Amino acid sequence: MADPTHDPQRTSWVESANRPDADFPIQNLPFGVFVPAGGGERRIGVAIGDAILDLRSAVHGGVFRGAAWDALCADALNEFLALGQPAWRAVRRQLSDALQAGSSERARLESCLVDPARVRMVLPARIGDYTDFFTSIHHATRVGMIFRPDEPLLPNYKWLPIAYHGRSSSVVVSGAEVRRPRGQILPRGAAGPIFAPSQRLDYELELGAYIGPGNPRGSPIRLDQAEAHLFGLCLLNDWSARDIQAWEYQPLGPFLAKSFATTVSPWIVTMDALEPFRCSWIRPPGDPAPLAYLDDDAQHARGAYDIELEVHLRSTAMAAPARLSRSNFRDAYWTLAQMVAHHTVAGCNLQPGDLLGTGTQSGPQHEQSGSLLELSLGGRQAVVLPGGEQRRFLEDGDEVTLSAACARPGAVRIGFGRCVGKILPALDA
Repeated sequence: MADPTHDPQRTSWVESANRPDADFPIQNLPFGVFVPAGGGERRIGVAIGDAILDLRSAVHGGVFRGAAWDALCADALNEFLALGQPAWRAVRRQLSDALQAGSSERARLESCLVDPARVRMVLPARIGDYTDFFTSIHHATRVGMIFRPDEPLLPNYKWLPIAYHGRSSSVVVSGAEVRRPRGQILPRGAAGPIFAPSQRLDYELELGAYIGPGNPRGSPIRLDQAEAHLFGLCLLNDWSARDIQAWEYQPLGPFLAKSFATTVSPWIVTMDALEPFRCSWIRPPGDPAPLAYLDDDAQHARGAYDIELEVHLRSTAMAAPARLSRSNFRDAYWTLAQMVAHHTVAGCNLQPGDLLGTGTQSGPQHEQSGSLLELSLGGRQAVVLPGGEQRRFLEDGDEVTLSAACARPGAVRIGFGRCVGKILPALDA
């Protein structure tokens, strides 16, 4: 292997990391931030098997030294994200060596392992800005068919990565409550809107990308440099109130329909961990080639990532969650690097910790839809759950779980953990 951290033969002295179904084997080593259950300071950790390695304890214990490790003693990842790829890769290599089976550091690191059941996960970084893209052509077309059957895909879609600026203050970590929003809704056939709880509440199955080093305002990030600005990915649920959205989004786009909550998974899977799962980025024959600032040979050769995504739902009446859909990020129409290049091409400055959503990731088949809006054909066709319950949109008490994993022959499976949110009733007006 060019990089020993990807070696499928490498195992860990943390035995739970060696299970074939483990989300967090030694080849993964995702970063997150936790707080001890009894309270205390936020601490940066790395997931390994069924445990968390407390990096501050490891540094203070003398296992790791250096400026990058000092940054990992902070209460959020922003300082570490700003250091860039050389520092990230050096830390990953040292972590992998220290956690591998037979490591001489085992005795000192065992006391730095924390039980996830005894901590509370929090947002891994201070998110200054959040931008949500629209990179799945299958989602865009399917939703367009519901609202604009004569022109489901607008002309600009194949030319630029469409996005809107979201609300970073309402980004929450997995497990946080999601309160049903109230807002203006225009009932079918009515002359004017009403103010009421959303009746068409939906999830969106997405990935989120955390920015590492930023760029000066006015200085775009070139496509061939974009990947150096990407630290890693998480799961992201862009909760959406479709009835509020339908009334407010013209002419300026989403606002209150999406600003009440966006849920992310607690662990950031690094781009280096995902390296073995890169794949070619392919556009359908006959589609226009991107403009020069969004196109190069490297994107075509390996700009996509083979990440399988799933969404499960459990109602209050269900003992176990049921899978609603499964899709794959390799089907996205735009790549992560293109998202970064386009975001900055007009001079926008990104900063360490900024979050970019990929938009709903739907596959070419109906059953690969990443939202209830698609699965229910805009609410016209009910989705039947085990036990006979039906859903067109989410009901109070519904719990939605997103998950993702990478797997291919010759590589160790890499998981993302879970992104969970439960719908609570709207507050009284």
